[in-house]
Amino acid sequence: MKTGIKTLFTEHPNSVDESYFEHMAFAGKFSFKLFLAAGAALIHSILPFMFEKTAGNMIKEMYARIHNR
Repeated sequence: MKTGIKTLFTEHPNSVDESYFEHMAFAGKFSFKLFLAAGAALIHSILPFMFEKTAGNMIKEMYARIHNR
């Protein structure tokens, strides 16, 4: 049973050639960038002259990063 639980935590990170902790760091940074992009989009929704392309550019950059993994 212990092997099955370990597999739940390591199967996906291994599939992208990362350890559990490397994957945790990557996903954590990615999450933070999404949070920042969401904040820029929220501010843009209220003040349309601010952050006109910020969220879109951030998402394009993040997509390129995960697409090429």
